[in-house]
Amino acid sequence: MNLSKFAMRSVRISAVTMPKRSVTMVRNTHSESWLPKLLISPAFLVSVLFFYGLTAWVVMVSFTGSEGLLEMSWVGLKQYVRLFNDDNWFRSLWNLLMYAPIVVGVPMALGCFLAILLDQKIRFEGGFRTIYLYPLALSWVVAGTIWRWLLSPETGIEIWLHGLGFTGAQFDWIVLPNRSIFALALVAVWHSTGFVMAMFIAGLRGVDDSVFRAAMIDGVSLPRIYWHIVLPTLRPTVFSAALILLPAALKTFDLVVVLTQGGPGQSSVLPAFYMFDRFFRRDQMGLGAASGSIILMMCIGIALPYIVGEMRRQRHD
Repeated sequence: MNLSKFAMRSVRISAVTMPKRSVTMVRNTHSESWLPKLLISPAFLVSVLFFYGLTAWVVMVSFTGSEGLLEMSWVGLKQYVRLFNDDNWFRSLWNLLMYAPIVVGVPMALGCFLAILLDQKIRFEGGFRTIYLYPLALSWVVAGTIWRWLLSPETGIEIWLHGLGFTGAQFDWIVLPNRSIFALALVAVWHSTGFVMAMFIAGLRGVDDSVFRAAMIDGVSLPRIYWHIVLPTLRPTVFSAALILLPAALKTFDLVVVLTQGGPGQSSVLPAFYMFDRFFRRDQMGLGAASGSIILMMCIGIALPYIVGEMRRQRHD
């Protein structure tokens, strides 16, 4: 009898306490669902306001007659017509056509080559990796200032070569109209190669060692293994690197300001610098906003095919 009474009491106690526990679990689950949203909401609101909001504002200004001051007078596509009738705009696009292939293709080729070398488990790998990644730790302003000193014919490499006895040596790219754009590209390659190398190293370290062993047993040389087997598996890494470098090339601005100021003449003006110059220096806000909108569409045109392709691939997977 005592045992039966004790069992009945325990059942009653559990019947009373279980709902309380379930309510507590429901509350914890509910808090876990809304707490992360609450924590990220300030950053999300700031991003929406200062990125998407200001982007929409610039697009709106491009359809107005704003010059020195903001004017909400609607002029339609007049600013875009002015933009495509401006020879300086087309000069900036031509400079971009010379600049972009170098600052995208050369870092990807050099970065891939350096990653393959470091993937051989060489000695002092950490030291070499630090050396290659060091430029990435510098801002574009600092990198541009350093290279402005190095490329200056008055203080840089040319004076150093003259001091060594090479009096006929010339290294004055930033003052030559036909080479200033390549001076910009040289600095951009130096700054970006380490980043691309790090991306390829991460991809190479994800390749199973059994792939190399199996290929070597079949008598395949190491260069052919990388070219025909390993690199095709790194296609997502290649696309990711290109997706980062191409918009960065389109938006190159601070390097131009620090290194050449767009000169000599218009020889190193890029679209982003053109936008800044029109919007803030020449009091042509509408024209600058129109050029900024074109740059935005160019960036979207680069990223959109990759995003659509990835979405289709995920659906098929």
